[in-house]
Amino acid sequence: MIKAIVTDIEGTTSSIDFVHQTLFPYAKQHLRSFLRDHAGNDQIQHLIDDVEQIAGRDLSINEAADVLEQWIAEDRKATPLKTLQGMIWKVGYDNGDLKGHVYADTPEHLRRWHGDGKRLYVYSSGSVEAQKLIFGHSDFGDLTPLFSGYFDTRIGAKREADAYRAILRELQLPGDEVLFLSDIGEELDAARAAGLQTWQLLRDDKAKPFAAHRQARSFAEIAP
Repeated sequence: MIKAIVTDIEGTTSSIDFVHQTLFPYAKQHLRSFLRDHAGNDQIQHLIDDVEQIAGRDLSINEAADVLEQWIAEDRKATPLKTLQGMIWKVGYDNGDLKGHVYADTPEHLRRWHGDGKRLYVYSSGSVEAQKLIFGHSDFGDLTPLFSGYFDTRIGAKREADAYRAILRELQLPGDEVLFLSDIGEELDAARAAGLQTWQLLRDDKAKPFAAHRQARSFAEIAP
């Protein structure tokens, strides 16, 4: 019996296009000015320190912005980039520039599963803060009360089984009682290797089907 559901965001609860055509460009457009305007902020300095550690050299504000913009172009899953993007997006959500996209079936089935007593979690490469923003400012209102917790790259890489083992330890549940939803086959492979149940979402033609996992075109086809 499934007691908890862990869901990806991009391509699963929300459109890939929203992330790549709205969120990423917004962060890139405001990144340089955001770093300059908050240069004296301790959290920003810690993020730049993390960027320098990954880049392997000292960086000015403008040089750090150059590196981060390149990482955005590469869709790099670097934790300091994801954290900074979340901070920039928060400004956008708060001032009304951004609205979190979720598929129409997402809130309906999240509410149903939550009402059935299943614990709901998010696991995304985007920071926990960014995850909360998407669901907190969604087209269908604030969905954050439905979730029991959030995981990002700080728990581990999404294509590595150890990350899902760490999630199971946090949830204090055996793998066969946890369902992981994603559009990415390699993530599902890693989750299954850790013992989780899996279901692949094929929302559009961008998703590559992996026959080893059950498949659905929407949450309506999933029976956890």
